[in-house]
Amino acid sequence: MTSPLFPGRWAATGGAAAAGTTRRFLLKTAGKATAVLAAAALSLTACSTGPAASSASEASATSSASGQFPVTIKHVFGETTIKAQPKRVVTVSWVNDDVAIALGVVPVGVPKNEWGGNAKGSTPWKDAALEKLGAGFGSDKAPVQFSEADGINFTEIAKLNPDVILGAYSGLTEEDYKKLTEIAPVVAHPELAYGTSWQDSTSIIGKALGKEAEATKLIVDTEATIKDKVSAYPQLAGKSFIYGNLEPAKSDGVNVYTANDNRPRFLTEIGMKLAPVVEENSKGSKEFFIPWSAEKANELESDIFVTWVPDAKTTESIKADPLLGQIPAIKNGAMVADSDNTLTLSISASSPLSLPWSLDTFLPQLASAADKATGAV
Repeated sequence: MTSPLFPGRWAATGGAAAAGTTRRFLLKTAGKATAVLAAAALSLTACSTGPAASSASEASATSSASGQFPVTIKHVFGETTIKAQPKRVVTVSWVNDDVAIALGVVPVGVPKNEWGGNAKGSTPWKDAALEKLGAGFGSDKAPVQFSEADGINFTEIAKLNPDVILGAYSGLTEEDYKKLTEIAPVVAHPELAYGTSWQDSTSIIGKALGKEAEATKLIVDTEATIKDKVSAYPQLAGKSFIYGNLEPAKSDGVNVYTANDNRPRFLTEIGMKLAPVVEENSKGSKEFFIPWSAEKANELESDIFVTWVPDAKTTESIKADPLLGQIPAIKNGAMVADSDNTLTLSISASSPLSLPWSLDTFLPQLASAADKATGAV
């Protein structure tokens, strides 16, 4: 499945050669063979890695929350019933771990952040939240980390003996889902792969963990934080945008994110408008991006163009490219091209933890581009 962070050629080749190995983890695959899964499952009753029974996730359980169970959650593969409040939570993909932690639940296992992460295989926002719960990486209560470089890590997940696996934001395939259900109940994405909003992910996970009231409050509080920060940048209101991925000098060098993706969704929520050219050309699409020929780059009309670049040199290459340089926003100097992988991750895989962290850096970049777009009129 195509990576939700880097579609098209970037996902296939890893973009710059130096980034190749980190990009491959973004491609969601069916993972290990069934035989490997079966072997791992045999160890469930024999051993369990991860935090002990006194983990923060179990300590946070209350009799009130337990009374909410069983709960049934519908998703793209059917529905999952969780009979009792989970005490050993494992997450897959991005976002799901952030949400659980934001709700005060420390998972027993989480994927490493192998792209955009720090030396701990984590992120600044996740580290801060875990520290508040007394479960920072390196401590006894910290989640066990496992790699998803080759897809869903069935073997390591099985070793953790979870009683629920959270994938509300994910690109799980039906094969992935079926294999995971042999380990524990699985909460998959509700409809589109990697298309779950952070609000919906929070609501779904809140229900799965017996924390619906806390999830509702978390959404309200996060939206209030975003609204307060955005109010300092009135020039963003009503500005049209395109959020895409650019690769200079390639005939298939443009991929444009659709309204199904969390990046355009976030910009829309802060008062900006998805460019009509994107809306018109993605009507009815269930994909998170659409490919766009570089030969038609001049038709990508918007006030602002937002993209990710591996380095500053690539930004200059885009501006100088005879085709990509004709994108109206780029011609006007209204391009946001950041090479901070962690910042890119915070918006691409947005969560109640990552978005507040990103605002002080990302909003000024958008505002600067908006000012240039206004000056170009």
